[in-house]
Amino acid sequence: MKSFALRFPYLLLVFVALLSCKNGKTHESATTLMGHRYLTFNTVIRVNQIEVSRNKNSGEDERTLHTPAKVIEFRNAIEKGFPGAKITWALSWLALHDTTLNYSKIRELVVSYHFKFGDEITFIPGAYFANAYNSTEQVNNDLHEGLAKVSELVGNGYRPLSVVAGFLSSKNQEYLAEKENIHACQGNIWSQYAIDNQDGEGSVSYPYYPSKEHFCKPAQGKDDFIDCVNLDGWTMDFLAGRREGFAGGFNSRMGVGPIETLGKYGKEIGIKEMMHTTAIHFDKGFELNHFAWVTNCWELSLPIDVSGLTDWLSEIKNRWPDVQLITQGEFGLIWRNHFKENSFNYRFEEKGSGIGGSDAGNEINWYMNKAFRLALMRDWQKNSPQMVIDFTRYDLKAKEPESGSTRNWSLFGEINQKQIRPQDQPIPLTQLSDESRALIEKILSNPGNFNTF
Repeated sequence: MKSFALRFPYLLLVFVALLSCKNGKTHESATTLMGHRYLTFNTVIRVNQIEVSRNKNSGEDERTLHTPAKVIEFRNAIEKGFPGAKITWALSWLALHDTTLNYSKIRELVVSYHFKFGDEITFIPGAYFANAYNSTEQVNNDLHEGLAKVSELVGNGYRPLSVVAGFLSSKNQEYLAEKENIHACQGNIWSQYAIDNQDGEGSVSYPYYPSKEHFCKPAQGKDDFIDCVNLDGWTMDFLAGRREGFAGGFNSRMGVGPIETLGKYGKEIGIKEMMHTTAIHFDKGFELNHFAWVTNCWELSLPIDVSGLTDWLSEIKNRWPDVQLITQGEFGLIWRNHFKENSFNYRFEEKGSGIGGSDAGNEINWYMNKAFRLALMRDWQKNSPQMVIDFTRYDLKAKEPESGSTRNWSLFGEINQKQIRPQDQPIPLTQLSDESRALIEKILSNPGNFNTF
């Protein structure tokens, strides 16, 4: 007769992980926002490429791409690159319910990583883009039952601190906060337009409390406030992100994501771009905002060598040894503990890397607060004047589409970085409307705000 360890290897992993926790092998993280650099890392496990609903799929069946061996290789690559890391695993409806042996073992492994490393396990409705296909009520039902299934899977009264969603409407984020007592959600993908299966251009790239009017809009006051920290999906190269989809032959999603870097350019150039994007936040961004955050999402099904993940994490650890790699939910609640309302004033500066759409000669400056977001760009090599490429006001009324009716959930302002409308051509700051310039001057010249203008 085979030994217990040979007959039940995955149950043994869970048992060992439980012992590790009891023996005190936990990973401590900073609990204050300011003065710290944070890294969050999410991965998605699904069965179908696009799980439109519980019983309807679109795209490729990914069962063969999800194996226990791949899960083990993936988690080992993270621990090798960044010992003590805690990541977030998001399982789709089908991944939570699939009865095949592979998915049963995958779930056992993920649970063991929660107990061993402190990883977060949560639910992703629709395997991304739930609102593009489903009603608000159906998404709420999926969130409720999906989260309950996660709690059942982990046991011991477990409850995740956050949800991964791609995009998630304000009504659904309000439901999360008020009915499910979850106060952090990866609910927007900054700058996404004309790529993948939903558009959501127009938001702030760092955390904010969403408005009840639109998930891309920061709440303006108590009557407008949803107590759910809205988090970006993965950190973007700002210069690449200003493009529409694949305009000019470039990928507007390029940043720290593996598809647009490692998958497109290979390990050497890919990691160079990933580190360039990371440094925007951990170097100058940290100086400007007094904290820094980089986030990434790597779908388990991707056919990309995970050694690139190890190398990226190792370089981060070596260059910024103070970085904390914690779960998405932990970071969201650290931000929530510091900011009780949308009193943030974010600022970012970047000179292009020369890779892909990150033009080497361009310099971009972003200003983001609850009243507006503003982007100025110039050719620094030619010392050209700054031009406004985006000005989106958040103090104006906004309205989301009807759930399930369209892919386009964007929030466009007076001028938008994607340049898809005639009015979106870059202009000097002096050519913005008098009202807009007055608002910019008011916000950016106030004590405690940016003093650039």
